[in-house]
Amino acid sequence: MSGKTPERSRRRRTACAVAGVAAAALLGSLVTAGPASTDETASRSLQDAYRRAADRYEVPVSVLLGVSYLQSRWDGHAGAASVSGGYGPMHLTDLTTALAESGTYHHGGAEDPRGDAARPLDTDALAAAGKSHAGRDGKVPERLRTLPEAAELTGIPAERLREDPAANIAGGAALLADAQRESGRSASDDPAHWFGAVAAYSGADDEATAAVYAGDVFDVIRSGAARTTDSGQRVTLRPHRNLGAEAGRIEQVRKLGLKTGKRIPNLECPRSIACEWLPAPYEQWTNPDGSTDYGNHDKGDRPRTQDVDYIVVHDTEATWETTLDLVQDPTYVSWHYSLRSSDGHVAQHLKTKDVGWHAGNWFVNAKSVGLEHEGFLTNPDAWYTEAMYRTSSRLVRYLSRTYDVPLDRQHVLGHDNVPGTVPSTIPGMHTDPGPYWDWDHYFRLLGSPFHREGPRRGADMVTILPDYDEHRPVYTRCDDSGDPCTPHGSSAVRLHTAPAADAPLVKDIGLRPDGGPSTDGVNDTGARATTGQQYAVADRDGDWTAIWYLGQEAWFHNPAGRPTAVPARGKVVTPKDGKDGIPVYGRAYPEAGAYPEDVPVQSVVPHPYELKAGQEYVLGLETKGEYYYAVTYDSSGHQVVRGQETYYQIQFGHRVAFVKASDVDVRRAR
Repeated sequence: MSGKTPERSRRRRTACAVAGVAAAALLGSLVTAGPASTDETASRSLQDAYRRAADRYEVPVSVLLGVSYLQSRWDGHAGAASVSGGYGPMHLTDLTTALAESGTYHHGGAEDPRGDAARPLDTDALAAAGKSHAGRDGKVPERLRTLPEAAELTGIPAERLREDPAANIAGGAALLADAQRESGRSASDDPAHWFGAVAAYSGADDEATAAVYAGDVFDVIRSGAARTTDSGQRVTLRPHRNLGAEAGRIEQVRKLGLKTGKRIPNLECPRSIACEWLPAPYEQWTNPDGSTDYGNHDKGDRPRTQDVDYIVVHDTEATWETTLDLVQDPTYVSWHYSLRSSDGHVAQHLKTKDVGWHAGNWFVNAKSVGLEHEGFLTNPDAWYTEAMYRTSSRLVRYLSRTYDVPLDRQHVLGHDNVPGTVPSTIPGMHTDPGPYWDWDHYFRLLGSPFHREGPRRGADMVTILPDYDEHRPVYTRCDDSGDPCTPHGSSAVRLHTAPAADAPLVKDIGLRPDGGPSTDGVNDTGARATTGQQYAVADRDGDWTAIWYLGQEAWFHNPAGRPTAVPARGKVVTPKDGKDGIPVYGRAYPEAGAYPEDVPVQSVVPHPYELKAGQEYVLGLETKGEYYYAVTYDSSGHQVVRGQETYYQIQFGHRVAFVKASDVDVRRAR
C-alpha cells in the first residue's frame, strides 16, 4: 500500500504485534484447507476461513471474497507462486522469494516472429537479446511484496502465509483493514465504504488502474459468484445489489494519493480499462558490415489497406518488467498490447493500424492484433489472474467492435493455433498460451460463450468444451525433470488413434517429419484439440468421438455424463469430386500473376499434410490471397498485393490452415 509515512508505519507495527498473536491463535482453530483435500470438514473450512478472517479484521466478508475472486478465483494453487510472485487465494506477493531463476525469456526458440521469408529475422540473435534482458528487473515494486507486509500485520510467518490458505486469507484481510485505516476511514459493514481500500489492494500506482480493479471486484460482489476451487472446496459469494454511488467510489480512490495520469489522445483502449502508452521503437541502424536494418515492427494503414481478421492471444513467458524491456528494444520484436497479471493493467505499444512481429506467420501478422499476457505456460500455477482475464476480455471486445472481428475461435486465436508458413517452420512454432488458458471462461467474459447447437445426437460437427476445472489430463515436461506437471484444469483434450485411453496418440508429420510419435508434453500440440475449436465428426464408438484431424481420424473421450465436446452447426469443406486429396497451406498468398514487377513472388508452398477424399473440416473464414510487402524502413514503398485466388481457412489440426476454394466443395453440417 502506497503513501505510508514512517511514523504511521511504526504505529501500525506496534498495534499489529498484539493483533498478530490473536490472529495466529485464530488460525490455529481452523482446519487448514490442504491443497488436495476433499474431506467434508476441509470443504467447509475455506468458506469459514473467509468468514473468520473478515470478522477478526472487521472487513465485510463480501469484500474479502470479491478481492480473492478477482485475484485467484479462490484457488490456492497448491502454494505455488504466480508470475507476479503471488501466493494463495489472496495473491499475497513476495517476488523476492518467488522470482523464477530459469532465465526464461519472451520469444526464445526457433520461431521467426515476423514469419516472412522476404525478410527473415535471426532467431539466434532474438534468443540472445531475450536472455540479455532476463533478470534486469531492478527494485522490486511495492505491489510485488505484500506478503511480508501481511506477515508484519498478522504476526503469521511468511512461510505459512504462502502455504496455508486460511493463513493467506487472514493476511489479505489484514491488508484490506490496514488500507482502510490508511485512507482515514473506519471499519464499516457496508461494502461500498471499502472501494478505496480495494483499490489500494491492487497495488496499482495510478488512479485509473486502481479504480478499474476495484470496479471489477465490486462487479463480482454485485453479481455474486460460486465455484468449486482447485482443492475441491465449494465457495459462494451471495449477490449484493446496493453498493453505493459511483461518485463516492472515485473520491475514495483519489484519497489514495496515486498518480492521476492523463488519457493519451488516440490511445486505443476502451474507457473501461486502464491503459498507458509505451511505444515499441521504429528505428533504423547500420550493421557492422555496413548494411542497414530496422525494427521492431512495420508501419501500416489498417483497415484502409488491409482488413484485421484476427486477434492473437499470447503469454509473455517473462515477468512484466522484462516484457516491457523487450518490446522497447528496437532490435527485438513487437506486439500491440501487454497485460499485467497482478491487476490487469494494459500497456499499448503499437497503433493497431501498424503490423507487429509476434505470431510467426507474416500473413497472420499483417491481418492481426497481438495481445501478450504476463505468464508462463509451462507453470500451471503461475496463473492467469481473473483481473487479467477481465481486462483482456474488455480489450478484445473493443477490438472486435473496432475491426468487426467475430468473437469465435476462428478469429480469436491462441499463438499455438497460428500455422507455420511452410513445412520447415512448423516444428519451431510457439505453443503459448498453452493448455492451461481457460478459453471457456474467457469467452464467457467476452459475452460469446460456447454452447450446444444442433441435434443432441448424431451431429456432424462438435465444439470442444471440457469442464476446465474438472478436466485434468496429465502433462509432462513443465520443467527439466520430465516428471508430470502439477495437476491442473485444462482446456485441451488429447487425441488417440483408436477409441481407447491406451491407444497411441495421433501423429503430426509436420511437427515431426521423421514420423515420431506425439507425446503428453505440455508444449506438444501434435495431438491436441482445445476449447472452442470446431471439428467435423468422423465416427463414434460408445463414450468416444472421432474427428477429422491432420488428415486422419482422431479419437477423444467424450462420455455422455461428462462430455468434453458439444454438438455444433456450421459449414464444412471436403475435396471436390474426383480429387483423391488436396493440399493445405499455412498462408493464403496470391497467385504468381498478381505480383507487380517490383515485388518478389512469394511461393505458395503446401504443408506436408493432405486433406483426403471423404474427410471434412470446419470452415472458418473466406479470404482472397493477400501479401503485404514491407521490407524497407521507408514505408512509402510498402505494398499490399491481392490476387484472385480465394482461400478458406479451416480447423485442420490444433492450428488452423488454408485450402484453395477451387479445390473443395462446401456444405452445411447437420
